[in-house]
Amino acid sequence: MEKWSLMTITVLLALTVRWTVSLGSYSGAGKPPMYGDYEAQRHWQEVTYNLPIRQWYFNTSDNNLLYWGLDYPPLTAYHSFVCAYIAKLINPDWIALHTSRGYESQPHKLFMRTTVFVADLLVYIPAVILYCFSLKETSTKKKVSICCVALCILLYPGLILIDHGHFQYPLSLGFALWGVLYLSYDWDLLGSVAFCLALNYKQMELYHSLPFFCYLLGKCFKKGLKGKGLVLLTKIAGTVVVSFAVCWLPFCTDMEQIMQVLRRLFPIDRGLFEACMFSSPPPRLANIWCSLSVLIKIKNIVSPQTQLKLSFAITFLSLLPTCIKLTVQPSLRGFKFALVSCALSFFLFSFQVHEKSILLVSLPVCLIINEIPFMATWFLLVSTFSMLPLLLKDGLLLAYTVTMLAFLSVCVASFSIFEKTSAEDLQLKPFSLSLKGYVSWVKSFPKIVRSLFLLSVTLMGILSLMSAAVHPPQRLPDLFPVSVSVISCLHFLLFLVYFNVVILWDSKNSRSQKKIS
Repeated sequence: MEKWSLMTITVLLALTVRWTVSLGSYSGAGKPPMYGDYEAQRHWQEVTYNLPIRQWYFNTSDNNLLYWGLDYPPLTAYHSFVCAYIAKLINPDWIALHTSRGYESQPHKLFMRTTVFVADLLVYIPAVILYCFSLKETSTKKKVSICCVALCILLYPGLILIDHGHFQYPLSLGFALWGVLYLSYDWDLLGSVAFCLALNYKQMELYHSLPFFCYLLGKCFKKGLKGKGLVLLTKIAGTVVVSFAVCWLPFCTDMEQIMQVLRRLFPIDRGLFEACMFSSPPPRLANIWCSLSVLIKIKNIVSPQTQLKLSFAITFLSLLPTCIKLTVQPSLRGFKFALVSCALSFFLFSFQVHEKSILLVSLPVCLIINEIPFMATWFLLVSTFSMLPLLLKDGLLLAYTVTMLAFLSVCVASFSIFEKTSAEDLQLKPFSLSLKGYVSWVKSFPKIVRSLFLLSVTLMGILSLMSAAVHPPQRLPDLFPVSVSVISCLHFLLFLVYFNVVILWDSKNSRSQKKIS
């Protein structure tokens, strides 16, 4: 009873923070002609309600694809239609064809914010709560810590600021989390359905697809492909096919419909930098390509097709070791760490990345915050900081500052993170043992890590303050956004190395995978 009372308080606190942030500004507020993501979501409601399904993804006189045309999978479109149906009952002007473009009012803002709040409450938050309860608990103290884990996950500022500030729905991450939760209980078919829903809501869930695939394939191998493993593989394959068929059924009337949707989902011709072109030439995205473009103008010397091949090759090579390890030694722990590593590889090296895509890395990091609280807290702070130019553009400086400080305070209080910086606490003991005798600074490792963390946080604080309060030099108008992007990218590269070391040297995976039968 006590743990449910504490969890209720935790959820109420998280909901209060979300609603408070939602009272502030949003993407593109009062900024015609394109406005921002808030208007994009409203426009999709307008399109899906007023036009037949066959026109949703096609450029027509009633559906100008250059003005926030639908570029997400069918489940996003269906969700927009449901929201539009409710909006029509309240005020038809909100979704009137053509005349509602750029509609802004306090009642409409309240409605839109409520739709995000409800989606969070129905899909994402329950998954977080059940995931935390699924963590092993052996004492009353542990039960309290479960609520601390839930509080830290639910107060992660990046997701709150983007969903309830900038404006975005948490459904794809929520479905992915349900997938992880189901797999943790060995409900593989339900896990497959949940992840298919995530992928059919946002195609960026491909960041998580390889860990899901490799983990389930590895389980099938362990069970034996001549017996139970083959049966499980067949069931999973059938579940995935049926799930996709149901989601895509209205678009299966002819091949041109399917191809048009796919062209909207994967606009390869836009080039490597499409997602960071919303900001003028200097990048505001903390991945390797935009950071390198500060020195080397890749888009001017490499064709779009070559960019695609190059990014695919580097992304594939960077995640290959983790995927091989997970397939050969499938374990739930290895699966969660692989979700982090693979998503981070996609974010850093893949084609057409948006700054908000770092949330796809942050979600699985939240899931291992109880195992590596120090590094998880550090990463989650950096991931939010990496979106600072976007958040400042949306007028969310106050919300950014308060939620960042609150999150850091809660993590320090819950996990005493500064006391958990030894090689063992950071899951680096097997790696450090392999270096013993070769590296003299292993014993001073905790002190070095703490110093680097404090230096990192100080640097983020200074850059945040300067970005908000100092005018950059006229010759370097994008000095601060570029600095944020490059510094964040350097952090992410180091985190990628760290997570891969943890995965590849982890002996716990070898032991835990024996439990899979």
